[in-house]
Formats: sequence, structure tokens, C-alpha cells
Amino acid sequence: MSADRSKFVVVGAGLAGAATAWQLATAGHEVTVLERGVPADSAGSSHGSARIFRYAYPSVAYTRMVVRSWDLWRELEESSRTQLITPSGALDFGAGREPALLAGVLEHVGIDHELLAPAEASHRWPQFEFDSSVLWHPGAGVIDAETSVEAMISLASTQGARLFTGWEMSGIDRVGHGYMLHNRAGEEIHADRVVITAGGWLPSLLGRLSLPADFLAQVPALQVLQEQAYHFPYRDRAAPWPTFIHKDEVIGAYGLPGGRDASYQGQKVAEYCGGRAIPSAGHQDGRVDPANRDRIVAYVERHLPGLVPEPYAETTCVFTNTPTEDFVLDRYDGITLVSPCSGHGAKFAPLIGSLAANAAAASSVEAGRNLIPPEFLLPHRPAHHEEGAW
Repeated sequence: MSADRSKFVVVGAGLAGAATAWQLATAGHEVTVLERGVPADSAGSSHGSARIFRYAYPSVAYTRMVVRSWDLWRELEESSRTQLITPSGALDFGAGREPALLAGVLEHVGIDHELLAPAEASHRWPQFEFDSSVLWHPGAGVIDAETSVEAMISLASTQGARLFTGWEMSGIDRVGHGYMLHNRAGEEIHADRVVITAGGWLPSLLGRLSLPADFLAQVPALQVLQEQAYHFPYRDRAAPWPTFIHKDEVIGAYGLPGGRDASYQGQKVAEYCGGRAIPSAGHQDGRVDPANRDRIVAYVERHLPGLVPEPYAETTCVFTNTPTEDFVLDRYDGITLVSPCSGHGAKFAPLIGSLAANAAAASSVEAGRNLIPPEFLLPHRPAHHEEGAW
């Protein structure tokens, strides 16, 4: 039986893959999406209803990219007729978070914000215990990641894109001027060009992508973590809760309204990069580390008096990061490699999809690479801030 064929094949239907397929299909290209499970399933990094959308970065480049991404989020919401980002505003505090530095970046880019003294911030948000000056920017919100994936896949499908679920890719071979993709069931599909958006599965796939050793040597070490998140009930459900990021000498933590994942009853709180390292997403076991749970409960008792310090729900998820926390987006021949690190990549999804689609569709490798921000190209430059992009 002859192999299936498609001009473009996108491997992975999480946020990055769905966004890439949406952009390619909208531009009139023939697109097939291969997903090992189903789009935004619980084994990946794009499930659920609660991801942070924020502008505050120690990097002007990343903050400007959030601005670009916001325009595409609005386009996506209008096209899908679905609200995907719920406004909430965001707080950044703690000496390690450097609120004044972040405020300077927002000032430079022209993002509405306030830098508040602890007492003033405590008056406005008594549900927090602040230990430093506090950055507030009202333009932040909460992304419904799963619904966003569904919206982008739906829009791509209306433009003719195909979605194959349960298609676990086992490898890619160079065939003539294109590529042959194989799955574990023995099926094949021929593509002229391929976009790899495999998320936490990428480390286990890198050696099977028909990429040369000198290109692979430039790919930074991809750290995959099985993270844990906990939902704590609100003491006063009428009080408005923003998203937050807090970093002191003990812990880096973040939180956001838990949305549908938490039955709209509490705040999702987690330690940033506090989970255990695993070789790839295929090695996750879904077990919560009791020591991590105790650490977050103690954190809530100390810093979040507006929450009952007893989690009523908990979950695990997969984070993928590079050493600098910069994303990977580059093209070699007909393969575009994408790893928009899930530790902080959700907010950039429509932009990543646009960049990946344009790079993959460009007439030459050089033309494609010229469309990609230099922060993402291989090899990565040294981190532009000592704490990384986060």
C-alpha cells in the first residue's frame, strides 16, 4: 500500500503544533497534523484551563514578543468566537523576582503597570503577604490552554487541514526531496516539509529525525520535569485573585485562578521547576512528591493568607526547558524544529505558530531562518538575564 502524502506535516497537536497548523492552513497550505494521543491530552503540556498570560519579563525582547502574541490571541478569539484569555492582572514580588527591573522593562515597552510599596499592595490585595515591592500589571490574564488548542485545530480543519490521532511517530527518513514519517503501527506518510512540535517527547525523538549530527550538537540540553500543582480553596470567593509570581531566597512560586480545572473554587499554586527530572514525557508516572506538597502547603501558610492551606485537588504536568529558558525554533533543510518551552511558553503559542509556519514555508532555509527571532536560533547565545528568560 502506498504511503499517504502531505505538503506539510506537523508532529504534535499541543499549543505550538495547533498554532502552526492553524497558520499554515490559513495561508492555503496542505497540512496534516500527527498526534500520538489526542490534541491537548493530559499526557502533554497543553491540557487544562489555567496558564498564565503576562507581559513581565526581565527581557525587552520577550516582552515585545508577548505584545505580538497578544494581537494573534485577539485574532484567534475573534475567528473562533471564543474567549480564550480571562483578564485577571498579575503581581510579581520577592527580591529574587526583581520587581523594579521588570517594571523598567514594561516602562520601556509601554505596558501599563504600577510599582507598589508592600504596604500599599497589602491594602489592595490583603489575601497576600508581601515581602518586597510589588509589580502590578493589569493586562495579564489566564489562558484556557485546552480550549485554545481545540479552537486552532478547528480553524485549521475548516481550511482543509487533516488531523490523525493515535499516530505515534517512531522516526523520519530522508526520501528524495522530502521525508517519510513512520509510526509504531507501521503506517507511513510522505511530507515535503515537516514541523516538529513534540513538546516533552522531543528528547527521545531527536536522534530519529533525519537531522545531521552537527545540527543536533547545537540543540541545547532539554530538561523535562514532572511538575506538580495544587488547588487551594479561597477563603473569600468574592475577592478578585490575580495571577502571581513570587521568588525569594527559598522558593520560586506562581499561582493563578484555577478555572475549570479547579471547579472555579480556588487558586492553582506551584513551585516553578520544583519537580523531578525525567528523560522525556513518556517517563512520567503522575505521582505527586509528598515533600513538594508539604513545601507548597507551607508556602501558602506563609504567603497566601487568603487561601485555606489544604489542597483540595492536585495534579502533575510536564515542563520542558533549556538552560537559558529560551525557546528552540530553527530550520534545517525541510525540517523545522520547535520547542517553545512549556515552562513559560503558553502565552506565546499563536506567535510561535506564526513564526514556525512562516519559517517552514519559506523558499529557502536562509529565508526561513531570517524570520525567526535570534533568541530562538541555534546555537543559543548566553542568557540575556542571569535568571534566564522566565
